[in-house]
Amino acid sequence: MAARTVTVAFVGVEARRVDVQVQIAGGLTGIVVVGLADKAVSESRERVRAAFASMGLAVPGDRIIVNLAPADLPKDGAHYDLPIALALLAEMGVMPKDAVENAVVFGELGLDATLAVTPGVLPAAMAAHGMGLPIICPEACGPEAAWAGGEAIPAPNLIALVNHFRGGQLLAPPAPGEIAAPPPVADLRDVKGQEQAKRALEIAAAGGHNLLLVGPPGAGKSMLAQRLAGVLPPLTAEELLEVSMIQSVAGLLQRGRLTRARPFRAPHHSASMAALVGGGIKARPGEVSLAHRGVLFLDELPEFNPATLDALRQPLETGEVVIARANHHVTYPARVQLVAAMNPCRCGGGAGMCRRWPRCAAEYQGRLSGPLLDRIDLQLDVPPVTAADLALPPPVEGTAEVAARVAVARAAQADRVESGDGLNAAVDQKTLEHIAAPDAAGQELLSKAATALALSARGYHRTLRVARTVADLDGSTAVRRVHIAEALSFRRVRPGYDSAATSGGKATVS
Repeated sequence: MAARTVTVAFVGVEARRVDVQVQIAGGLTGIVVVGLADKAVSESRERVRAAFASMGLAVPGDRIIVNLAPADLPKDGAHYDLPIALALLAEMGVMPKDAVENAVVFGELGLDATLAVTPGVLPAAMAAHGMGLPIICPEACGPEAAWAGGEAIPAPNLIALVNHFRGGQLLAPPAPGEIAAPPPVADLRDVKGQEQAKRALEIAAAGGHNLLLVGPPGAGKSMLAQRLAGVLPPLTAEELLEVSMIQSVAGLLQRGRLTRARPFRAPHHSASMAALVGGGIKARPGEVSLAHRGVLFLDELPEFNPATLDALRQPLETGEVVIARANHHVTYPARVQLVAAMNPCRCGGGAGMCRRWPRCAAEYQGRLSGPLLDRIDLQLDVPPVTAADLALPPPVEGTAEVAARVAVARAAQADRVESGDGLNAAVDQKTLEHIAAPDAAGQELLSKAATALALSARGYHRTLRVARTVADLDGSTAVRRVHIAEALSFRRVRPGYDSAATSGGKATVS
């Protein structure tokens, strides 16, 4: 009868059960792995052989069949080494079979039988806890596995595990890793001038809105974006678990240390589509998923490949990335706050210095599709910083003061909407119509603006979302005309677009 144990296969951040069956049978000598295994799993045969040799054991000279069930589920990764080795040891009679039958086994073997750090331990431990089984993992991954709340058996090497199950050694359960202190953040006091941009940053942080800053080089766009992390509130317990599971699959958790600081990812504009939204041969998470519940900062936005940027349209709308493959689909969470920065034109000078203005600006900004810009709630021009601005004393308000107002506004949103995260940027359409219905004067202004600025239906509703956030920062339960007016001030008109043609007059409202 074959020896059995349990491990997991990853589909996105979901860990699915895989039964590992090992049988020593007659026939040609060798280890055969079946069950839709990739090359890393097939190479487990050599790592297991070398580990056994370092322990003074010889792999039986018979045909050894390793079956990974279910057979139609793709398996990849080196974490199948340990379950295969333990099941083979049980089949050889080195350790009792019932010792590993009722446990989730997860870990990569070294040639000297040591157990190496393996990505994905946290979701594997969560799956083991859901099955009611302990997880056996490398010692270095023990603090990470302990966060799942179930039983964990960490081991430094294969010999220690054999001794543990044979009663010669006791492996102590691990303690959860520490909550790491958030990294130091730059203060908003460092930014002189740019009061409107600071206000937009505050509104974006309060409601979870996407933000686009357009201005010449040196205007402080990147400085503002980098200071958004200090304004955002720390992750809640539920958000911390979501973010940590993605980081675990990506191999970014160090010694099980978690942090409540929201992710801040800033990929270079040369990033490929797979790097940005996820994909590749093994469908790994991309930058938009690694920024889940945090900020995705795209500097020099038009320099990104247009097709790569358009791939962000679905994640920004739905909060998840679906990577399709011929035989399966992988879904990663991607609820991000997009912050983008760009120059007004390719030369960067703007209207006062560019000799080809406005054609240069229209061509440069034309690399951004309308549907993508429609998903960015706040868009504003950032003027250059003057010598007079630099001579000013540091602002009175800094990150701490802005963060306090953001926390109050977010608390109001959480009290108002019970389901989901409650942020104004993410509530469903029905809820938005209920919580953001403007007063008569505000509705009149919004209707005029929708015609004058040729707002799409999405742009109309995103203006309402921003107005609701402005009202929350104002401490108002109602959305009034002044809130609508401020929200409309952040609807930027692209160069070369004549909105007057659609309104029969000037593209202004009063």
